[in-house]
Amino acid sequence: MRNVGIIIILLLVLSPLRAWEGQVAIKSSDNQLSLHTQPRDQLLQRLQRLQEQGVMFGHQDDPFYGLGWKWERGRSDVRETCGEYPAVLGIDLGGIEVGDERNLDNVPFDRMREEILAHIARGGIVAASWHPRNPLTGGNAWDVKDSTVVRSILPGGSQHLKFLTWMKRLSAFLQSLKDEHGRPVAIIFRPWHENNGSWFWWGQRLCSDDEYHALWCMLQDHLLSDGLTNIVWSYSPNVMGFDVATFLRRYPGDDRVDIIGLDAYQQPNGETDFIRTTNADLDVLCKYALKAQRLVALTECGYECIPDSTWWTRVLQPILQHHTLSYFLVWRNFNSKHHFAPAPSTKDAPDFRKMVHDNRILMLKDVEKVNNENVSR
Repeated sequence: MRNVGIIIILLLVLSPLRAWEGQVAIKSSDNQLSLHTQPRDQLLQRLQRLQEQGVMFGHQDDPFYGLGWKWERGRSDVRETCGEYPAVLGIDLGGIEVGDERNLDNVPFDRMREEILAHIARGGIVAASWHPRNPLTGGNAWDVKDSTVVRSILPGGSQHLKFLTWMKRLSAFLQSLKDEHGRPVAIIFRPWHENNGSWFWWGQRLCSDDEYHALWCMLQDHLLSDGLTNIVWSYSPNVMGFDVATFLRRYPGDDRVDIIGLDAYQQPNGETDFIRTTNADLDVLCKYALKAQRLVALTECGYECIPDSTWWTRVLQPILQHHTLSYFLVWRNFNSKHHFAPAPSTKDAPDFRKMVHDNRILMLKDVEKVNNENVSR
C-alpha cells in the first residue's frame, strides 16, 4: 500500500506536465533583468500559459488604419473580416527618439499610447518594434551608406551624447504606459531586429558582432537604469537558413532575452523557399529555446497583398502547427498595394476565417480569458 501511495503522489505531481509536453517552464532572463518585478514577470507568466492554449495572431497597426480607411476609432480590418480583434497589437516607436509627434508610419504617439492601453485593458498583448533614424547621417533606419553608425553611438563615439538623448525619449514614452490606476503595463519590446541582414544601419555588414552586442547592452542597460519594469525583451533575426552557431553570434544571451523571434516574409514566386527556410530556422530556434527555457514567436511574417486565396491554411498554418510558438504577427495594412492582413473585400478573407476557426489560433476573445489565475478557454 505504501508503494501505491507513492505512485499516486507521483502521478498527481507529474500529470499537469502532460498538458504541454515538449515544453519547459519559461524562465525570466537572468542577471540584470532579474531586478524586474511584477509587470514584466506577470506578462511572461501569462505568455507561457497562453502558449499552452495555442498560438496568438497579431497584426501591426491594426486599429489605426486599413484598406480604405484611416484613424476611425473602433475599426479593424481583421475584426471586420472574422469578427474578432487580433490577440497581439504590433506598434512601432520609430520617430519617438527625435521628439516627433507621429511615428515613421504617421501614427500619432498620443493615439498610439491610447490604443496600447485600450488593447491591454481588453486583455490583449502589445509588441513594439523600433526603427530609429540614422543618428550619424540623419537618414532613416534603412540608410546604410555609412558603416560606422553603431560605432559612433557607443560610449566614446561622436554621436553618443545625441543617442543618450534619443534613449531618454524612448524611455519616457515607455514609462508613460500606465493603466487607470497609475500602474505600469507590460509590453514586448523588440529592438535591433533583422540584424543578420544589412538593410538597417545596425545590420550584419554595418557593424561587428561585438559592436552589435554593445549596442544591445547599451540600450537595455539604459532602460533598466531608468527603472523600467514593464519590458519583455525580444530578439529577432531575419529568416536566413542559419544554424545554431550562426544564430548565437549576435544573440545577446539568455540573461538579456525573453522571447526569441524570427521575421519571415514570403516573396513572389518564393513559396517553396519560404516554407523550407522558415521551418528550418524555427527548428533551430525552437530547439535552442527549449533548452534555454525561452519563448519563440514569428515576430513578423506575411505575404504582401496575399495574392494566394488559400495561403493562410495551405502555407502558413502548417508552419504554425509544426512548431511551438507564442504568437505570429503579420505586418500592416497600409493600402491596396501594401498589406499583409485580410480585409472583408480581399480574396483571402474566407481562408483567413477558416484558419482562425481552428481553436489553436488565439484571437483577443481567447486570450482575454487567460490570466495568471485562469488558464481555461
